[in-house]
Amino acid sequence: MKASLVILSFFAMGLLLGASRWFPAELLTYNLSFYVLCALMFSVGISIGNDVTSFRQFRHINPRLIFLPLMTIAGTFLGVFAVSFFISNRSLAECFAVGSGFGYYSLSSILITQYKGVELGTIALLSNIMREVITLLLAPLMVKYFGKLAAVSAGGATTMDTTFPIIVLNSGKDYAIVSIYHGFIMDISVPFLVTFFCSL
Repeated sequence: MKASLVILSFFAMGLLLGASRWFPAELLTYNLSFYVLCALMFSVGISIGNDVTSFRQFRHINPRLIFLPLMTIAGTFLGVFAVSFFISNRSLAECFAVGSGFGYYSLSSILITQYKGVELGTIALLSNIMREVITLLLAPLMVKYFGKLAAVSAGGATTMDTTFPIIVLNSGKDYAIVSIYHGFIMDISVPFLVTFFCSL
């Protein structure tokens, strides 16, 4: 929980720096966040590569985990379906389009804005950011009460990038490969599913 709060506090500091314009805008033109993310992934890669037991542990994990992304999609859609009963001004297809972002807020919000307008695109942006932040903040509790795969499923498409470090920290290095695989499949599914539901 402490690690999640530290990560969230850095996120909050970034928001404050960005809003106050203290951070040099010139650095943002060079896509700084992308390079920082690359450095983070490189560091985690070195950590996993140095641990010779990581890949051995992956071989001992249940092969049925290959279906984990499908279970994440099914669980997300089940949740969206339940919430849609409380949303009267949006169709079920629009709710599914928002849910199909799976935390990939940058791509899903752009696609939904193009197909359905700025309002739904903004809802998608906020919804998917919330999914990512909730995973970062509550990953320790998810692992404690629901098992090591709970944080992976909750992270959705973010499990191979932004939520990856917190998942490895709480679920263990033996779930690092599962997390990357899960995030990769979820990333691929986002443009297809969002476009499909927006076209209905």
